[in-house]
Amino acid sequence: MTEAERRSIRSYVLRQGRTTAAQARAVAELMPRWGIAFSPAPLDLERAFGRHAPKILEIGFGMGETTALLAAAHPGTDYLGVEVHGPGVGALLRRIQTLGLRNVRVIQHDAVEVVERMIAPDTLDGVHVFFPDPWPKKRHHKRRLLQPEFVRLLATRMKPGATLHAATDWEDYAVQMLEVLSAEPLLENTANGFAARPESRPLTKFEARGARLGHGVWDLVFRRR
Repeated sequence: MTEAERRSIRSYVLRQGRTTAAQARAVAELMPRWGIAFSPAPLDLERAFGRHAPKILEIGFGMGETTALLAAAHPGTDYLGVEVHGPGVGALLRRIQTLGLRNVRVIQHDAVEVVERMIAPDTLDGVHVFFPDPWPKKRHHKRRLLQPEFVRLLATRMKPGATLHAATDWEDYAVQMLEVLSAEPLLENTANGFAARPESRPLTKFEARGARLGHGVWDLVFRRR
C-alpha cells in the first residue's frame, strides 16, 4: 500500500448524527474558550493549558463522559481531547462548563493528523484510546485506528515512561491491538497480555450495562521505553 493510499483510509465516518440545540450552542459559545483549532504546526501544550502539568491525549472521546470524569478526578493533569463528531464535541463542552473544568482542551479534527502535525515528539505523559470504532466487518479492519504506523507515531510523541492505555469491548479487535502494540519496539507491555481495568479508567454507564449483559472488555496498558 502506498503512502497516499494509506492516508486515504480513514478510521472514522462523519455520520449525520443529530446535534441537539444545547450541543450546538455549546460549540458556538464554548469552543472559543476551550477549543483549539487544527494547525499543521506543533502545539505548545503548556501555553494552551496555561501551566506546567502532565498532558494526556484522549483520542475519540465520544460523548465526553470518560474525559470529563477523568479531568474532574485529576485536576492536576491536563487532558487534550480529539474527536471528529460534532455532537460529542458539544457534549464534552457542556460537561466542561457544568463541572467547571479548567484542565480540558478540545480539538475537532482527525486524530491521526493532529498527532502527526500538532504533537511534538517526546511530549505526552499518556495516551488514551477508549472504545474506538471496532469496524467489525473483516473487509473494514484496515480502517481500525490502532494500526502499526499510527502506533509508531503515537509512541514517538510519548515521553519515556509514558503509558498508552487502550480499551475495547470487541474481542477480535483486542487481540489485534495486543499484536500491534506488542510488535512496536518503542513500547513494552505492563501486563502479561491484557491488563486488569485500572481504577483510573472510569466505568461508564455503557460499559456497566454491557458487563451486566455479560459483555467483555479488554484493557491494554503499554509503557514507552
